[in-house]
Amino acid sequence: MSEEKQTKSYSELHRPASEFEKRSDYLDHELQIMQPRRYGLNLPGRDFRFEWEDLVPAIAGTIGIIAMYSAVMMAWAAGLTEKWDHVNLDVAWAIEVARVEMIIPAFLFCILASGFINPRANLAGNHGPMIPMIFLIAMAGAHPLALAILIGAFGLILSAIKGGSRLVNLTSEGVAGGLLVFLGFTGSMSQINSLISWAGGLESAEKGIAAGELGYIALVVLAITVIVYAILAKLGKRWLAIPLCAVTGFIVAMASGASFDLNFTTQPGLPNLNPVYWWGSTETGWQLGLPNMEHFIASLPFAILAVAMWSPDFLGHRIFQELNYPRKTNKVLMDVDDTMTMCSIRQIVGTAVGGGNITSSWGTYMIPAAIAKRPIPAGAIVLGVLVMVIAIVGYPMDAAVWPPVMRVALLVGVALPLLEAGMQMIKDAKDSQSAGICIFAAMVTNPVLAWALTMLLDNNGLIGDKERPKKLSKLDRLIIPSAVLIICLMAMLAVGMLEPQYGIPALL
Repeated sequence: MSEEKQTKSYSELHRPASEFEKRSDYLDHELQIMQPRRYGLNLPGRDFRFEWEDLVPAIAGTIGIIAMYSAVMMAWAAGLTEKWDHVNLDVAWAIEVARVEMIIPAFLFCILASGFINPRANLAGNHGPMIPMIFLIAMAGAHPLALAILIGAFGLILSAIKGGSRLVNLTSEGVAGGLLVFLGFTGSMSQINSLISWAGGLESAEKGIAAGELGYIALVVLAITVIVYAILAKLGKRWLAIPLCAVTGFIVAMASGASFDLNFTTQPGLPNLNPVYWWGSTETGWQLGLPNMEHFIASLPFAILAVAMWSPDFLGHRIFQELNYPRKTNKVLMDVDDTMTMCSIRQIVGTAVGGGNITSSWGTYMIPAAIAKRPIPAGAIVLGVLVMVIAIVGYPMDAAVWPPVMRVALLVGVALPLLEAGMQMIKDAKDSQSAGICIFAAMVTNPVLAWALTMLLDNNGLIGDKERPKKLSKLDRLIIPSAVLIICLMAMLAVGMLEPQYGIPALL
């Protein structure tokens, strides 16, 4: 970067898009001249600008978060109702909690935190890998508020000692590439299988169509999605994939014979925003009251596991920026430790006001934002406003979670880009060896344990680059990776995460 760019402000260096030959050149220039204020007031016009490309990650993030929040709250409802005789939580309750999560945290942490206060902190979204465990968390006797306090406390400690960024720096490109390939592949198969299952279960009593006769709809939707995605990739417009493919999925499914229930069930309105209603009694809200010591003990291993899983999650999102942003844009890359700080605070505050989400870096926002070559702040503000409006209006939530929309959006917006990014990172034989072992270990156990194990092996020269250990201190080479592996393994054994595969019962 020239001396001029180092001394002048963003507003002084900004040039209108009309002065650039290509739109992508203008977006690259915007990224290169931005100088976001860390924990200061960032203002539109002075520090960043809104562009129509910001709608893409905003829409993508909204679709993703509606689906994720709905899944989280339904899992909590099922687990807590099964665990406690006095608790009876239904679908209406789950929708109301999801709307609480979509209003207060969206305003505080999308609009204010990542939009105006620290644009280098990625938005605090949903911890997708923890969703399948929520039923088990509830059955173990954990309390959502106790869990949130512990996750927030552990996250703040890790961010204060710069632990998140250190773990990211200790992960080689081969290990990171293998992790992304595995997550991308398994994510793609999950979305495809879910869409096939949905189509296979369609039936219509009015038209005399039995279940299974409309299974072809999934094939038609997926075939059209592949064609649209390939065309966008050819044109260099992949950042349009989520909104365009989601709308296409809706239209194609309807045209192919699927019926969408136009009697929307989510009515307009505001949820109860009083924290006392949610936590002050065993008769209202979560019907659990405030947590006690037993709740904290039951929540402890799950909180450790959730925070241990943050680093590989954050790593994947930052890699997307590095792969898609031009050179000399370090000032706008997401800061892993700042993101961890925001996620920790959001976890405590979001649950304290009545929510139940387990948070992490917002992948369905960051991935399309990186592909669209947009920085965090403008899209964060647009996303926050959009999420709040939809939570209040209510009706769009029904369309966003319809499988041809939700599954296609997650497929082209998260899973496929993860797969592509991982393949791009595997550049030579050393990287492919580390990546291959990471993928194999993930298949044997899970991606978090695989990341921890291969990071230890890779940093000691047992796989991958044999020269890598010479560049690392003993702390970075042996002590930190070993500690991470032990913590992850013990947390998983404590909560029984390996029981479904290998019959190893939970230690607690």
